[in-house]
Amino acid sequence: MDNQKGALFPDEVILQILARLPVKSLFRFKSVCKSWYRLTSDKYFTTLFNQVSVKDQLLVAEVSDSSSLICVDNLRGVSELSLGFLRDRVRIRVSCNGLLCCSSIPEKGVYYVCNPLTREYRKLPRSRERPVTRFYPDGEATLVGLACDLNRNKFNVVLAGYHRFFGQRPDGSFICLVFDSETNKWRKFVSAIEECSFTHMSKNQVVFVNGMLHWLMSGLCYILVLDIEHDVWRKISLPDEIRCGNGGNRVYLLESDGFLSVIQLSDGWMKIWKMIEYETETWSVVDNISLRCIKGLVPGIFPICQTGEYVFLATHKQVLVYQRRSKLWKEMFSLKGSSSLPLWFSAHSFRSTIVPCN
Repeated sequence: MDNQKGALFPDEVILQILARLPVKSLFRFKSVCKSWYRLTSDKYFTTLFNQVSVKDQLLVAEVSDSSSLICVDNLRGVSELSLGFLRDRVRIRVSCNGLLCCSSIPEKGVYYVCNPLTREYRKLPRSRERPVTRFYPDGEATLVGLACDLNRNKFNVVLAGYHRFFGQRPDGSFICLVFDSETNKWRKFVSAIEECSFTHMSKNQVVFVNGMLHWLMSGLCYILVLDIEHDVWRKISLPDEIRCGNGGNRVYLLESDGFLSVIQLSDGWMKIWKMIEYETETWSVVDNISLRCIKGLVPGIFPICQTGEYVFLATHKQVLVYQRRSKLWKEMFSLKGSSSLPLWFSAHSFRSTIVPCN
């Protein structure tokens, strides 16, 4: 950036200020001067912006009676986003570091990766295999994952599930298709994995940490992990207390400031675990939160995303935030009128980043 003589602030101070603005404001300020116009494509600035914004978690949710998404920000409140620029009816399958992976509702096997803040998107090429021969039982992938690497400005999309040939029963093999944004191609590998089962929430809350994608198995047996670089599946153990604990507890897999985390819900408490040492699979309890203030909501509440400062949770019609330092609860959003699907069903963690899709 070319600093004008007599400017009030050095360039670096101005960049630090701009890096803390919403993405929409940055694009609106492009008309200020040539140097600001180039900011969103400048590698140094986009890296700085992403380093700042990645510390905050937002919540996005599809509202069934509207074409818009709601976006809930701990500091800025509630705003609306639109996926109308895709020119297709879609549903969000997964989110990672500011990108969304969406599948077409009218047409099976069509996927988009987009940044709803910059309105950039890429329609993924179709894989060579016919959908009806690929996944069991209905041609749709059991697992959909998105891994967005902010350091390399690249992403991978993963589709995985049990395989069957046309007109035959599933053969027991676990097929995985991986899209690479750098090559714009799919690759395929097949593994022998014992039968896996997932709830809707455990499929939704895929976590990208340490270059790996993580899914929580239903039954709380273990965490299923995909090493994208080496095309290898493996397992991570849950804390002993969860694996051997009360079957009445509900457990959710999330990220916490770059670490793998699980949240354990009981009738009166929300316990937050963090994997403090990934290589040795060492877990530690970092918070134990009373749910007494929201006791009536506990049976239908679901944690969606978190940082070290707050936790976003969704109910059938509400989004709540718990401030971990002040220990206060606040309603951030309430859905008016009737809705066919609860908010938690379509809620995802989100970040405000400048990541190119094309």
